[in-house]
Amino acid sequence: MQSLNEKEEEQIMDAFKQKDWQEIKINDSWQIFKVMSEFVDGFEKLTKIGPCVTIFGSARTPSDHKYYELAQDIAYKLTKAGFGVITGGGPGIMEAGNRGAHIGQGRSVGLNIELPFEQHANDFIDKDKSLSFDYFFVRKVMFVKYAQGFIVMPGGFGTLDEFFEAVTLIQTKKQVNFPVVLVGKEYWQGLIDWLKDKVLSEHNINQNDLKIFDLVDTADEAVKCIEDFYKKYSIKPNF
Repeated sequence: MQSLNEKEEEQIMDAFKQKDWQEIKINDSWQIFKVMSEFVDGFEKLTKIGPCVTIFGSARTPSDHKYYELAQDIAYKLTKAGFGVITGGGPGIMEAGNRGAHIGQGRSVGLNIELPFEQHANDFIDKDKSLSFDYFFVRKVMFVKYAQGFIVMPGGFGTLDEFFEAVTLIQTKKQVNFPVVLVGKEYWQGLIDWLKDKVLSEHNINQNDLKIFDLVDTADEAVKCIEDFYKKYSIKPNF
């Protein structure tokens, strides 16, 4: 386990501080209202956006990186195919997605999260489609509820969390089997091999679960996965 600085130690001590019942009740009650307000605000704004594809990816990817350029190209081509783009609203791959949508003159949605580092809203989000959240779980509901498909670019823990959230909801039939596309074979192949060699071999998933998502390398392949799905189904909001 990594060593903790003074501020982190104080946060842990505060978490274990004894609280009386009245204090717990008041704090929890106000938290419920805060969660409700984030859901209401998100629902009100996002019900107006029309068909969109959510793009996940790292906040740390610089603008001169090949994956940034690839995400921007994918977003641009999605707008030309009739979709808007939803991202986490921050820098890196998220910025690339919003930038591509902006260049393509499509809908550019940003669902930002308040964090002590990394995250700040990028400049390519439509002004009326920018939201900010305190709670990751509320934000993830918005990513999934208002998307017609998912593009997963290379990223870290957050991207993995979002990818597995989408896959799990589809696997458990809590979400329609919309296309999920991993982009970057070099980056993702090790994960796919592990899923096959360990998770599948231990019977923790089945063979059909591996068909929930596609693995591609190019912008054209990624967009084709989305378009091929909607050759059978009309492009319209799923909410």
